[in-house]
Amino acid sequence: MSETNGSKGLIHLYCGDGKGKTTAAMGLAIRAAGSGMRVVFLQFLKGRPVSELNSLKLIPGITVIRNNKDYGFYNTMSEQDKKDITKLHNENLYKARALVEQGEVDLLVLDEVCAAYRYPLLDTEAIKELILHKRQGLELVLTGRNPDSLFVEQADYISEIQKVKHPFDKNIHARKGIEY
Repeated sequence: MSETNGSKGLIHLYCGDGKGKTTAAMGLAIRAAGSGMRVVFLQFLKGRPVSELNSLKLIPGITVIRNNKDYGFYNTMSEQDKKDITKLHNENLYKARALVEQGEVDLLVLDEVCAAYRYPLLDTEAIKELILHKRQGLELVLTGRNPDSLFVEQADYISEIQKVKHPFDKNIHARKGIEY
């Protein structure tokens, strides 16, 4: 399905400080794959095993691209970690971009791209190019906190997920099957 229902393809932005941005992107990826669309789910900054990817990998039509090493949060990374993760992010980004350029992707999810772009831990020019010169028919999903103004300006959909309460505030850490 090279053309998404005859549309030009739109840009979706799931942002905010609440839980559920990646989950929303995954839901859209599952819906798209269920309708025969080819999905690439590219994840930045996350490298540890997470339960939701076990499910995505079982769905025909979804390709997951991510790091195999967890570097933790940006503020705990060494300078070498930042160089290493940037190299991995760029390799993954270029793989996904090549698939897009070959017309092999109908929906591209760039999960946690907001932070990776902001710090910057990836090729920001490649991201700008992807957004500003998006291939006709490609649905593009961007997720993360504090999106760059470019992302906000170019988005056709913006869903802000706001934290009202979160267990982390009570020192309850992430739980397998719920947060990861």
